[in-house]
Amino acid sequence: MQLSDKAKKVRIVILDVDGVLTDGSFGYTSNPEEEIKFFNAKDGHAMKMAMRGDLELGVISGRKSAANRKRFNELGISFFFERQKNKLECFEKLVAERGISPEECMYVGDDVIDIPLVRRCGIGVAVADAVPELLEVADLVTKEVGGRGAVREILVWLLKEQGKWDGLMERYYV
Repeated sequence: MQLSDKAKKVRIVILDVDGVLTDGSFGYTSNPEEEIKFFNAKDGHAMKMAMRGDLELGVISGRKSAANRKRFNELGISFFFERQKNKLECFEKLVAERGISPEECMYVGDDVIDIPLVRRCGIGVAVADAVPELLEVADLVTKEVGGRGAVREILVWLLKEQGKWDGLMERYYV
């Protein structure tokens, strides 16, 4: 099946965080419970546009982070699973609860922990600076690196493939 045909089936976009929505860097303040992360505003806007385009967006992350929770609450994403050491198990529960097939999902990752989901979803995406093992199995590789517009790139591509992009852009051309 062609990638564009697969794209038309996607209803849920699942993202990793560190290395996808951020560049993978994080720092700590003097409070050991606080973490500093930087998220790309253009990625965030594309996420909002995708949700307006009737895509469900969510996160499955291997780490627990208050910074992540704050950002995702701000964006209003549909689901956020953190501290998931077995992302595939979490994914299987998600599709079962929502009554959807894996083919209706797209996953974006950057490291070896993401390989099972990239292989299981209808479309598996690796960001440009992903590890070689993930790049080998991904259906699509972004031109942009994680935390620097890769999520926006893939969401714009998906919305265009689904014929939704032009309609979403109308509000900006007034």
